[in-house]
Amino acid sequence: MIDVTVANFQAEVIEASSQIPVLIDFWAPWCGPCKVIGPLLEKIEADYGGRFQLVKIDSDQEQQLGAAFGIRSIPTCILMVDGKPVDGFQGALPESKIKEFLDKHLPPALEAEPEPELAPEPEAGSPDALAMLRAAVENDPTNDATRFHYVKALLQVGALDDAKVAFAPVIAKTGLDRKLDALQRWMNAIDTVAAYDDITATLGKINADIAANKRDFAARYQLAQIHMVGQNWTAAMDELMDILMRDKTWDSDKARKTYIAILEIIEPPPVKVADGQIPPVDPVVATYRRRLSSVILS
Repeated sequence: MIDVTVANFQAEVIEASSQIPVLIDFWAPWCGPCKVIGPLLEKIEADYGGRFQLVKIDSDQEQQLGAAFGIRSIPTCILMVDGKPVDGFQGALPESKIKEFLDKHLPPALEAEPEPELAPEPEAGSPDALAMLRAAVENDPTNDATRFHYVKALLQVGALDDAKVAFAPVIAKTGLDRKLDALQRWMNAIDTVAAYDDITATLGKINADIAANKRDFAARYQLAQIHMVGQNWTAAMDELMDILMRDKTWDSDKARKTYIAILEIIEPPPVKVADGQIPPVDPVVATYRRRLSSVILS
């Protein structure tokens, strides 16, 4: 899910829809049905595994875009293909109807070419598991998913230098891939915290600054980064959520983007299930995704 404004509409909608269908969700913070359909659309986007890209446009803030599409009521969803609107619907439709709408226009899911299997998620500190992941990356250097798990595993055991070396071939893709962006933000946090002369004194000052001013977002973000370095992921997201509840777009969306990065890091790898069965959902990831959607759409 991407928030779109006039500034990034050309790149995220017009240009992007030449590569993959883009579904625009026109919504507003005061709209009750929008709060129902918003999380549902995000779930469907995940279910469809990259067959379309979901973007959201706040019709109150982006009236120029709403007028361009002739939006008269919300929620309204418009499907874009090759830079042009091809279909749309209004209102909070049920999941089955939304999928029926999408299936009329989206290319079918690939059945004959399943995604390559990832090497298993390693136990922290397991040399054998790290060696297995390293071999998988060497065997297929273009498999960014496997590389993500390898770099993540290195960071989990504190091998920052090795992680940076393994990450270097894909560093240019961080603006295009959420998982790679997540690794970059994690490494940035490690570098930032490592530069503190006295972490205990720094932590004391941060806590004092927050106690004196709940809206000291810079201090809260520092604290979130310290939690990231300690791999205290829920504590980090709690700090970022405090920022988002007070200022959703603080510092060019830094808090939201970092929150999403943490969700990418902590989400377990996919698990194979029998046909017809629903894959298990990590309860922590599901809870914090709902919290983010609730705040963003409020």
